[in-house]
Amino acid sequence: MSDLAAAYARCERIAREHYENFPVASLLMPPSIRPHVAAVYAFARAADDFADEGSHSADRRIELLEGWSARLRAVAAARAPQAPGRDEPPAAIEIFQALGNTIAEKSLPVSLFEDLLSAFRQDVIVCRYATWTDVLDYCRRSANPVGRLVLRIAGYRDDRMDVWSDAICTALQLTNFWQDLSIDTRRGRFYLPADMGLADAVDRTRRLFEAGRPLCDAVSGRLRYELRAVWLGGTRILDRLRAADYDPWARRPTLTARDAPSLAWRFCTWRPSSPMQRRTPAAR
Repeated sequence: MSDLAAAYARCERIAREHYENFPVASLLMPPSIRPHVAAVYAFARAADDFADEGSHSADRRIELLEGWSARLRAVAAARAPQAPGRDEPPAAIEIFQALGNTIAEKSLPVSLFEDLLSAFRQDVIVCRYATWTDVLDYCRRSANPVGRLVLRIAGYRDDRMDVWSDAICTALQLTNFWQDLSIDTRRGRFYLPADMGLADAVDRTRRLFEAGRPLCDAVSGRLRYELRAVWLGGTRILDRLRAADYDPWARRPTLTARDAPSLAWRFCTWRPSSPMQRRTPAAR
């Protein structure tokens, strides 16, 4: 196995071990883009861990994120990644070896990665959000870049698809916030805006899912089915929140084997939200 192949294999292991809401390791993900998506995820996973590392001071966590940003700029400029610094994961060299190749091969905008890092830095210093607008601004940088990167890795460059992707990614991020309210509260964070209740927040999140639904029909191949599965899973968690009378503190709403028949039925009977002209991926 070549060094580059080993680097991508490491990223895919990280993705499988930490799979959350975004399509990173599912068998539905097209094999041709799976390693590239895993490289993006491994980069973001490590940075998110820096922001969440409670054993370090806030200043040290910011320092780690700044170091990750410097590594990003280096590989984007086609300079080889350096050895991991203090408190950085041993896999840093492989993560950036794979990421640097993906950025170059797929012509990915570095600004999207910088947006992710800005959100992680915000996690270190901001613990409460006053308004819905504040939370959406955070999601714009913490979640939306991932969707846009996946689209570009798959060969799609379309402003309308970006808008749909942003809606789905924001909805997924918000859904994760609402289901993890009890966990985040123990960590000293509270993403529910001070100016609204959870029922209202869940309703707004559902409307974002609906706004982004056309994306699930605009892409083609396996990615179409991956996005449909992710969309259905996210909206199902919102259903569970509503069924629990919007009380995630009593029991964290998650998907279980009991959800499989309903999700499978909805997946098989999926109807496009509107007639869509199939998009052909841009030349790579």
